[in-house]
Amino acid sequence: MYLFAQVQPVPRDIPLPLPMPEWILILLLIISFLLHILFINLMIGGTALEIIAQVLGLKDKKYDALAREIASTITVNKSLAVVLGVAPLLIINTLYTIYFYSANALTGWAFISVIPLVATAFLILYYHKYNWDNFENKKKLHIAILSTAFLIFMFVPLIFLSNINLMLFPDKWGEVSGFISSVFLWNVIPRYFHFLAGTMAVTGLFIVWYFGRKKYPFEERLHGFTREEIKRKGYQITFWVTVSQIVWGPLLFFTLPWRGVTWELAYIIIAGIIFALAALHFIYKEIKSVNPGRYLLLIIILITITVSCMGFGRQTYRENVIAPHKVMIKEKTQQYYPM
Repeated sequence: MYLFAQVQPVPRDIPLPLPMPEWILILLLIISFLLHILFINLMIGGTALEIIAQVLGLKDKKYDALAREIASTITVNKSLAVVLGVAPLLIINTLYTIYFYSANALTGWAFISVIPLVATAFLILYYHKYNWDNFENKKKLHIAILSTAFLIFMFVPLIFLSNINLMLFPDKWGEVSGFISSVFLWNVIPRYFHFLAGTMAVTGLFIVWYFGRKKYPFEERLHGFTREEIKRKGYQITFWVTVSQIVWGPLLFFTLPWRGVTWELAYIIIAGIIFALAALHFIYKEIKSVNPGRYLLLIIILITITVSCMGFGRQTYRENVIAPHKVMIKEKTQQYYPM
């Protein structure tokens, strides 16, 4: 404990009571974050699929129509992502004020740039979407415009991941000299690829649901495709990127500093893996089915449980790893403020 204390700053805490019991705030943080990240996934994953569809549409017009339909979902999911991001941001600021603000200060320009970057990406999305017909003979330029927004979307999560990672390790605050150095701390890169794989898995399921709805006028808008074909493509995306988590999941886990790893965390992760394997089983059955869609609700439930396990595991590790530092802050605060 004392050696640990000597290599990291130990600031005084802010002597203000929490607005509600801590366990309620933690539960709200997990739920609100998972809802926020769901629509972040759909926004980023949808943009990636739209780019792929537009590129394929250069040779086959039916993919261009598919890209346009995907584009109609992205701006909606974007708006929901922004609105649902307010709650977890406020709660993490309340629960982990010192840690979160310290990480923000250390990453400096990168964290400050999040708002203008996101605003720019949103403007590009709207420009791309509402000028579709104007770029009918300039498809490569149209794709380049969307790709610019996509690159911004790829960069912003890296900023947040580096910040969330940095706030957990006060002993590294003295070594960080800006955003770039924070990116190369421990498991930021594995966590980033783990996030991207999850993003595409969720988006694949969204494609199955969105284009598989009975109310969706499929025959009117997507000539050249069948509903079963699109659903099967969505399932294939989800299946293969989930399989890729065999690489990214263990890499993420084994690059975590071990002082925050406990049996409780291990049990949560194992439970998540079991539900993920069950989901893969039913996804594979859907891919092989003549009329996929029978197990969609069950797959969504299994994936939701898996993601919930990851959310609770993330919070468990966060609490475990900063617990010794929180004790030191409490002791220093008690010494500073007379009883």
